[in-house]
Amino acid sequence: MPRSKKRINKGGAGGRPLRAQQPFSDEDASIETMSHCSSFSDPTSLADDGTETDQTVEDLDEEASQEDYDYRLRGFIDSTLDKSAKVRISALEGLKSAFSSKLLYDFILERRVTLTDSIERCLKKGKSEEQCVAAQVASLLCIQLGSSIESEEVFKSLRPIFKTILTDKSVCVQTRKACATSLAICCYVSADDIEDLHLTITYLESIFTTSYQKQDKTIGVQTASLDISALVAWTLLLTICPPSLMKKIFETHLAKLPCLLSCGNVDMRIAAGETMALLFELARDIYDDFEFNDMELLCCKLKGLATDSNKYRAKTDRKKQRSVFRDVLKTVEANEFVRSVFELGPPLLLDAATLKANKTSRVERV
Repeated sequence: MPRSKKRINKGGAGGRPLRAQQPFSDEDASIETMSHCSSFSDPTSLADDGTETDQTVEDLDEEASQEDYDYRLRGFIDSTLDKSAKVRISALEGLKSAFSSKLLYDFILERRVTLTDSIERCLKKGKSEEQCVAAQVASLLCIQLGSSIESEEVFKSLRPIFKTILTDKSVCVQTRKACATSLAICCYVSADDIEDLHLTITYLESIFTTSYQKQDKTIGVQTASLDISALVAWTLLLTICPPSLMKKIFETHLAKLPCLLSCGNVDMRIAAGETMALLFELARDIYDDFEFNDMELLCCKLKGLATDSNKYRAKTDRKKQRSVFRDVLKTVEANEFVRSVFELGPPLLLDAATLKANKTSRVERV
């Protein structure tokens, strides 16, 4: 399902030349960078500019000049190359805070190559904490650029690195989870080629399908955590798969996913149940005569989870599980819409002309 993209000319929001500064040592530079990062991500520290401490962050942003804002962001970008890991992490946190709170398309468009290189360096050279934040910044970068050629270039540059980290068993689980999520979001927003989508889905499948081979409750806590992240990320990408790709997914996974409903981890059971609900909905949309072979057995298992009262499970887990599986069961049995399961809100109805003109519609669903 390729979609046309046009390279958008750079906007006129480029920053003014950098301010002249007095020379200072590397130690002073680190302190200065930490100060900038701290003041950006911590709203209370912005009061040292002489403003009233009871002013809101929005008021302060409105009063700050665009020059100061751009200057601070350029400082964050430069500091991602600092020798100090602490400074790099603080700079990444500053970029994360900025990218998630304000639309910065023009600023980012002019510096996307530098930003991509910085993220790539942090992912390759950094340790777990730095890699996790860099992965989050990568997904925000693609969201800021939207569905465009520039965003696709970022995705294609970072995808091999995400894949290497995701499939490396020696890497920290938290880092692999962050990369799984970021890989899916970047693909969801940016991928234009079906082959790119197929490759990304394959990477994620290689992680969570290992749970198919394990018996019931033998999945370890750490393994389950990674498998859940990969499964949720994979499920997100199913919503943009063309029918030609979904046919193979139905054949491979519909019969195997129910085994995860017996997993000892409540989050894995819930993720598997929600994925089953989505697969049923997509299958019925594509095939008018869709039927599931083991429907009776599946519904029996879902009913058991929707009414589970086993005392050996935590009370909060039972409550959470019952609530989700009541909706999943309704979807599987009666083909009810599952937007409530995924907390997507009311459906957004757009005609063909609007969809063609609005290239950011997918971002709304991330």
